[in-house]
Amino acid sequence: MWSTVERNGVDHSERGSAVFLGTHTPRLDEKGRIFLPAKFRDELSEGLVVTRGQERCLYVWPSTEFRRFTEQMRETPVTSRRGRDFMRMLFAGASAETADKQGRVTLAPMLRDYAGLHRECVVIGAYTRVEIWDAAAWNTYSAEQESAFSDWSEEVLPGSHDF
Repeated sequence: MWSTVERNGVDHSERGSAVFLGTHTPRLDEKGRIFLPAKFRDELSEGLVVTRGQERCLYVWPSTEFRRFTEQMRETPVTSRRGRDFMRMLFAGASAETADKQGRVTLAPMLRDYAGLHRECVVIGAYTRVEIWDAAAWNTYSAEQESAFSDWSEEVLPGSHDF
């Protein structure tokens, strides 16, 4: 089952969540703000959450999707050390934001430091979230992963040998 990708580059799955697509290269301004790609603004207009991501990038979630994602954590027992550690890192670094009329979002200094963000950034669509990377870090990561990309399908997508 395929859904339709709208002209704005956001795919809407059957359950109503946006699927963010594409790679964009906005710059961080002197006030620590970044322009959200125009293609993503409608889906993020009701509020968003920015937090630490893996591989030293930032995750940007629509507020409703962040709530959906974190609901799964209610099942994590408080006795699970890894669960506690993960939740601490995720929530302690989280910042609820709203884009301004120009589509800019202010990134907290702690989050900019975590991701090593300076001027040149890369913003990618990553399924139900958006990721913000330092441009040099993204280029390095992408180059390292490119050669393995074709080998991952069977591990990541069961039954992918049928594609």
